[in-house]
Amino acid sequence: MSLYDDAVLVLKGYEGQEELRQAYLDHLAAHPDGMWKACEAGHITASAVVIDPSRGRVLLTLHRKLRMWLQMGGHCEPEDTSLEAAALREATEESGITGLTLLPGGPVRLDRHPIPAPCHWHLDVQYAVLAPPGAVQEISDESLDLRWFGYDEVADVADESVVRLLEAARARL
Repeated sequence: MSLYDDAVLVLKGYEGQEELRQAYLDHLAAHPDGMWKACEAGHITASAVVIDPSRGRVLLTLHRKLRMWLQMGGHCEPEDTSLEAAALREATEESGITGLTLLPGGPVRLDRHPIPAPCHWHLDVQYAVLAPPGAVQEISDESLDLRWFGYDEVADVADESVVRLLEAARARL
């Protein structure tokens, strides 16, 4: 199955955010290249918030270009076999943590946000991953910093999209 086909199946099965979910499906129907960064009308991205539920904390990255505290994530790559695989790859690459596991149940949220030209939109499919006990992060080239924040600290450092993602992930825990 292609990554495009996987994305369509994942989105068709996603429950909640009906209007946004349909916008993602309409985008893919209109743009066969809608999975890739080269699609200037916008493209699907995959991200994951890294959670350590035993310690009540979340790992965020200070994004190098945006200079904002965000979850790990980014563009799909040709070697990604699924949106889950893309989200897990991005979380592992950007956190430096091996042994991350996806929170079962598929995507936690969808978040569409504008990006600078030439592209117009990121249509982000957001997952949650669990950090193994004793996880130690290692900063990547894409980050200025990585830091663990208590659940109650996230609203003080991150924007509303990250707060909503964490809330949805915690509800699923």
